Amino acid sequence: LGMGKIRSELEDLSFKNLHPQEYKNLSKEIEKRRPQLEAYLKKITATIKEKLDENEVPFVEIQSRLKRLYSLWKKLKKRGLKIDDVYDLIAVRIITTDQKRNCYLALSVIHDIWTPVPERFKDWIGNPRDNLYQSLHTSVIGEGGQAFEVQIRTQEMHYVAEEGVAAHWRYKDNKLGEEHDQSVDVLRKTVEKLLLPLVETTEANEDSEDFIESLKLDLYPKDVYTFTPMGKIVELPRGATVIDFAYAIHSEVGDSCTGAKINGRIVPLRTKIQNGNVVEILTTKNSKPSRDWLNHVVTSRARSRIRQWIAKQQRLDSIEMGRKLLGKEAKKFGLSSKKIVGDVDELTRAANEYGLARGEDLLASIGYGKTLPRNALGKILGPERFDKLDPEKKEDSRLETGMKAVKKFIGLGEDAIVVKGVDNLLTTRARCCNPLRGEEIIGYISLGKGIVVHNKRCTNVKHLMVNKDRIVDVEWAKNDQKQIQSVRLFVTTEDRTGMLAGITNAISEIKTNIRDARARVSNRDEGLIEVTVEVFDKKHLDKVISSVKNVSGIINVERVNSPKQL
Repeated sequence: LGMGKIRSELEDLSFKNLHPQEYKNLSKEIEKRRPQLEAYLKKITATIKEKLDENEVPFVEIQSRLKRLYSLWKKLKKRGLKIDDVYDLIAVRIITTDQKRNCYLALSVIHDIWTPVPERFKDWIGNPRDNLYQSLHTSVIGEGGQAFEVQIRTQEMHYVAEEGVAAHWRYKDNKLGEEHDQSVDVLRKTVEKLLLPLVETTEANEDSEDFIESLKLDLYPKDVYTFTPMGKIVELPRGATVIDFAYAIHSEVGDSCTGAKINGRIVPLRTKIQNGNVVEILTTKNSKPSRDWLNHVVTSRARSRIRQWIAKQQRLDSIEMGRKLLGKEAKKFGLSSKKIVGDVDELTRAANEYGLARGEDLLASIGYGKTLPRNALGKILGPERFDKLDPEKKEDSRLETGMKAVKKFIGLGEDAIVVKGVDNLLTTRARCCNPLRGEEIIGYISLGKGIVVHNKRCTNVKHLMVNKDRIVDVEWAKNDQKQIQSVRLFVTTEDRTGMLAGITNAISEIKTNIRDARARVSNRDEGLIEVTVEVFDKKHLDKVISSVKNVSGIINVERVNSPKQL
């Protein structure tokens, strides 16, 4: 009906009066940018005219505009965007002669000049809107990373778009001399097409919000398309971060990235990329990847490269640690550490005896803790020379004595946990999960600390798996001697008298010692009780938990590995 112009004017006037401060701020921001944007529009308009003439594509007019204030404010508020993120802040409209093919020819020229933004192309000529609107819409990335929209339509399409659906028949009558009654008949059919679906929807009483949500699920793209400052398209999976983008450009860019700019604004590396973002990676020569990056990447390329770097760095650290440990052991035997560590041939020979290829592999094994420096030195010196220089002639070496003392101190007992295929290695239980006999366990070589044993279900295991070279198989030793271990239980109860007494009695009845117990009432009027019990293995702990759960008034019982705030 040609009400678009009136609507636009009313919206801007209403915006100014209903939201005066927001109108003022936005207007001020646009006015500040106006000279630069208008100059940019003038430049691209001239470029389009030149290229259309050069390719002999006929056109009637080229228009340009800045987005209306109300329309801009609505988009910023609805989508939570910044002004720089709006693709159609500035736009150019190409009006061709009344032949559809000229629109597509003009489109090909535009895409030859500038890089198109994926998913921002709409063909409403081939698939007109229900209100008969027809036009080609595309967004492109111009010089300096500035995005803008280009609309392409014929004179007839432009007339309908500006003056309304009814103007379509007026245009046709003036141009082709069609009969009035034929025009009215077509108009009637068009109105029916527009109104009938609305009536049917109302009668069906459908929830419009549910419909929109289901539509989003059908159309929601799995990938995002981003750009480098030079306009190159980078396709990434949805949820990808700046780090993923950096590794998509080049592995060296990813390794040395320290920050990024998205649409000109500096952002953290963990920032997720959105469709159409122009991303610039900031790098520093000496910067290196961090293990923490693995928590912020989704692409296999980035994850693989980060893991490779971490494994490489840990190997270098282990080689250096192995070199120091072997040198220190050599000094105990009265030998030159430099001579022992620097003899490549002897190191290689000793490495081969361990099934390793190079001397560096042996040093890395020592650094990881897989091979004792004393044993490696024995391979290098040979049995006769080793025995001759060995400063320790006691039946139990000081190392073995120390291991026994430490095991006794931490309550592991003799050979509570053994490492498959390796003798005389100190093992300790990880504090994060405090594994119990009977639970599935896994060993992790900690530099200078021996084997740290985790429950296989421990949340930290997935992080340790980054470097599989340091994972070793461990198992519970076959030992009839029972070892006592302290375990904390956190119990949530109803707020009533005698709950702590009931819990302690239930534990005592199954002949289990209680080392500590404390209680308080939460702000939700629930009892919170932490009990530390002494158990032998997982079966014993399961029996204790079952006994506590049978106490009347118990809401929940869980095992904790660190004190909870009571």
